[in-house]
Order: sequence, then C-alpha cells, then structure tokens
Amino acid sequence: MSKPDIRKLVPTLMLIYVIAGILGFIYEEICVYINDGEFFKRGTTYGPWIPIYGFGALLIFFLTVKIRKKPLLVFLVSSFACGTLELATGFVLDKFFHTRLWDYSIVILNWGNLNGYICIRSVITWGIFALLLMYAILPLVEKFRNKCPKAFKIVSITLFSVFVLDIVLSLTIK
Repeated sequence: MSKPDIRKLVPTLMLIYVIAGILGFIYEEICVYINDGEFFKRGTTYGPWIPIYGFGALLIFFLTVKIRKKPLLVFLVSSFACGTLELATGFVLDKFFHTRLWDYSIVILNWGNLNGYICIRSVITWGIFALLLMYAILPLVEKFRNKCPKAFKIVSITLFSVFVLDIVLSLTIK
C-alpha cells in the first residue's frame, strides 16, 4: 500500500467531517420530529451540523481502510467503533461535565438502551452511515477532488474552517 498524498488526504478528511456533521444534524432533526412531533434544533453549535458525526466519520474512514471491499465487515466494525465512541462521549459528558446531549431512554425504538448513552438503533445507524459514507459519499468526494482539485481544496478548507469556528464560538459564547 502506497503512502497517501497528505495534500489530498487532509482536505478530503475535512470535507468528510463537514458532510457527516450535516447528515447527522439532518438525521437527528428527523428523529426528534418523529419522536416529539415537532422540529427542535439539535446539537451544540449554531450551524446545521453535529461534531460527533464528523468524528465518527473520521473514525470510520481510518478503521475501514483495509476492509473496504467487505461491506459487512465495514458495517460491523463501524457499528462497534462508533457505538463505543457514542457510549464513551455520552458517559464523559454526563459524569464529568454533568451534561446530557442525548438520552435514548426517552425516545422510541430504543431497544438495548444502555443508560441512555446508546441503543441498538443508534449502533445500527452508525453502521448504515458507514456504508453510505464509504460507498456513496467518499466516491463523490474523491470524484470532486480529482476533477476540480483547486475548487475542492477551497470548498473543503472553507467549510471545515466555518465548522471549527462555529464549534469554538459555541463553546465560548453563551
């Protein structure tokens, strides 16, 4: 396996992070609407994105490098890894920062609920998102990168910078 071109890899990861954050936001908006019958802005940022989905996408990207030709394995590895990420994040936020950003114990379809931090539905969703990411989104991102490298770099860096700025502002301005 050849060494990846860092000049292509970093903007690719930036764009994947942003896309996953936006898709996670949309997913959560739909889930809240189904559960509560109304739209309620999810997440801790001002923009329409949720950071944990970006981190999950990066985790999926790196953990599945050698198994991408095996979708079932991508699904299983991603489900387990991202379920663990969600469980650990929920636990740390709850126990150390006294913050609950989600609680699966109070939503529909919460089988296998583990103290509200994860449930079977959330773990399966991570696996489905991994398949979508690896077999639909990543090929589109790579096609954009290869056809329009300068525009790709500008879009990736700009969107990622806005996302990071939003995270910083959301943490500092109340």
